Amino acid sequence: MRVKISSLSKNEDFKYLLGGKKISSKYITIFYRKLAKMNPGSLNISFVTKKKLGNAIVRNKIKRRLRNIMNDALKKININNKYSYLFMAKKNVFDDEYILIKKNIFETLEKVE
Repeated sequence: MRVKISSLSKNEDFKYLLGGKKISSKYITIFYRKLAKMNPGSLNISFVTKKKLGNAIVRNKIKRRLRNIMNDALKKININNKYSYLFMAKKNVFDDEYILIKKNIFETLEKVE
């Protein structure tokens, strides 16, 4: 069954996730927590890039990279659908090679309980 990815839109959901568990790596910080009002057929994943990472073009490229990696991860890794995820990008995501970033994020996602 294909899982539909949806993103968070409410400020209170972001704040709630920031209070949950977190895992950091060289490229990203992942916040994850169970949301009470979550749609069972979809997976809530949001990507955040701070303004200090660069202009809009750089930030959008970082988010596109992360979305591509997550689409591959859904096909290859067993991701826990009970959690909602918030990915906060770091500056290295823009600078390093795609393959290195993908490998590191896959390893980080496998650590999520």
